[in-house]
Amino acid sequence: MRFPKAFSLSALLACTLTLMSSPAHAVLGGNADSVQDDAAQLKATRKAATRANLPVHELTLESGTVVREYLTPAGQVFALSWQGPAMPNLQQLLGSSFERFTAAARQPHGGHRLLQVRDSDLVIESRGRPRNFSGKAYLPSLMPANVTADQIQ
Repeated sequence: MRFPKAFSLSALLACTLTLMSSPAHAVLGGNADSVQDDAAQLKATRKAATRANLPVHELTLESGTVVREYLTPAGQVFALSWQGPAMPNLQQLLGSSFERFTAAARQPHGGHRLLQVRDSDLVIESRGRPRNFSGKAYLPSLMPANVTADQIQ
């Protein structure tokens, strides 16, 4: 399927954000229990794994999109990533950081397929085109010393 040239990530995100109406849970920055809440709210299957010597919970959504939630050794969600054919419910995943994401989506960014929030306390990168979405979000202040942003995939 071809989309008009004027079709942009901003337009797609605006449509996606409009359709999301479930309540937000503070996952990014939340505790390990919030991962189970996400799995239930997103109707996803959950699998525990280890990446970069950290606990990671991998959620596979019905759409085929995979969301990974990275936890600190103390059990706090410091990062998440997503990749798949459909955008996950970022309101659910970003919790209180969702408003900053939507504010960035409303700002002109040249129709690029990359949307970024890059502050000292929050980083969000979201890329997408139909059937191919990916991104990550993390809280630099919670990131363990032995982990780099490149390891969040």
